[in-house]
Amino acid sequence: MGELTARHARVREAMERDGLDAVVVSGSEYSGFEGAVTYLTGFVIVHRYAYVLVPREGDPSVVFPTEARYVGEHGTAEVEQAFAPHPGAWLADRLRGRRVGVYGIDYVMTVRDYRALAEAAEIVPWDEGFDLARAVKSEAELESVRDSVRINTEGFRIFLEHYAPGRSAAEVMAECERYFVEQGCGRLTMNMVLKGPEFVLARDDHALGDFVLPSLEIAGPGGHWVEVSRAIGEPSDEVLRMLEAYEEYFEAARTAMRDGATAHDVHRAVSRGFTDRGYALGHVTGHSIGMTMIEHPKVGEGIETELRENMVLSMHPHAISADGRECLYMQDTWLVGRDGGEPLAGLPMRIYRQGEPG
Repeated sequence: MGELTARHARVREAMERDGLDAVVVSGSEYSGFEGAVTYLTGFVIVHRYAYVLVPREGDPSVVFPTEARYVGEHGTAEVEQAFAPHPGAWLADRLRGRRVGVYGIDYVMTVRDYRALAEAAEIVPWDEGFDLARAVKSEAELESVRDSVRINTEGFRIFLEHYAPGRSAAEVMAECERYFVEQGCGRLTMNMVLKGPEFVLARDDHALGDFVLPSLEIAGPGGHWVEVSRAIGEPSDEVLRMLEAYEEYFEAARTAMRDGATAHDVHRAVSRGFTDRGYALGHVTGHSIGMTMIEHPKVGEGIETELRENMVLSMHPHAISADGRECLYMQDTWLVGRDGGEPLAGLPMRIYRQGEPG
């Protein structure tokens, strides 16, 4: 409970700074969107959705819809639990006339709950505020992050071992998923394969070619998401030019990703090798990552949020050729340090060949 109490205190500090009377944090079963509830309660949603209420004073609580009495292992929740036919009305009864920050208002909170709460309270969108309050990881969280990285890195090695041209994404990824489940990831995996510029789902039965980019994204038993992967196969001359830019990014991040640098500074430093070669970046360069898969701040142009020591960032520049036919996409989970960044997986920045050890 000590770790949760510290998290509640960080949220309340940010709440006080932003002049809020309470915070409502939304979560749903959709992979990557359940983690905000876990962060504040210890509870993992496996069905429907939930809201955590953190008042400025008093104990936090979590409310679930009674339409599905079971939405996860309720014994794991370390705060008071409530069930309501209409969770939005339940929140409205407790927050009437208050100024309330809501996390998940654009993507997670249901329309019916928003309407009920908006009629009773002043709602302030608070996605960024909540994410920044939890962006700096505690020692306990960093232990969880490193465990997730260990699992994900081994998952890449398993993909590398079982990949062969002609096998399907489903066949190869099944070997990875078996390991992820054994290691305690449960439902918290979101794995795909990039074939050219387009992602395909892990269940895809089309034959893989001689160059693939697995996108491995998992959260270990501690609930912290990470992303680690490398390209595999025989690269074209165009992709080898992209690899040069990746090598430059990897070295630039070691110095750029330091306490006090802005997300804009890091973006400029790591993207220079790609833009200098004329490549468009088809996906966000990077973003904070934690118990929710994508958190603020993102690493991008004009994002002036200052990075702090012990923030964790997922980095994955996505280089696309001018004709849109070829790309390179590799992922790493980085720790922001006092003087520079640390890539947590320890994988060399290179393209692997089929059959070689990881």
